[in-house]
Amino acid sequence: MSSETIKTIANNKKAGYDYFIEDTYEAGIVLCGTEVKSVRMGQCSIKEAYITIDHNEVFVRGMHISPYEKGNIFNRDPLRTRKLLLNKTEIRKLIGALSVEGYTLIPLQIYLKGNLVKVKVGLCKGKKKYDKRESIAKKDQRRELEKEFKVNKLYH
Repeated sequence: MSSETIKTIANNKKAGYDYFIEDTYEAGIVLCGTEVKSVRMGQCSIKEAYITIDHNEVFVRGMHISPYEKGNIFNRDPLRTRKLLLNKTEIRKLIGALSVEGYTLIPLQIYLKGNLVKVKVGLCKGKKKYDKRESIAKKDQRRELEKEFKVNKLYH
């Protein structure tokens, strides 16, 4: 077995704050040549992106891939809808999960696995306002503990 290197291109940091991530899937993505070059250069964003399922096919919408500067006429629309590649069984599972109210699909991460561009898809449930406050409190508490640990480590 060859160990494939994984290089993260884009992260959706807000997803963990706005959603409870129930399950994750790895999906391939259909891109044209200049889009792949832009992604390799790190010229993409998934902040506003979301995922839909139409006719048993999975699509990512709102994902921004900047046009490749040397790409002239071959550049595509930066916000075009792109198809994600998942197994039929995974798609059926996702359709079943999305039928439950409150669940949605969010792209969590874009990364290179070997030569391939992959998208980490999260099956998420939206957080209420009080849940968000709770996660902020936990983050602050962890930060305080780390600060206290650093101070204790300096003096001993």
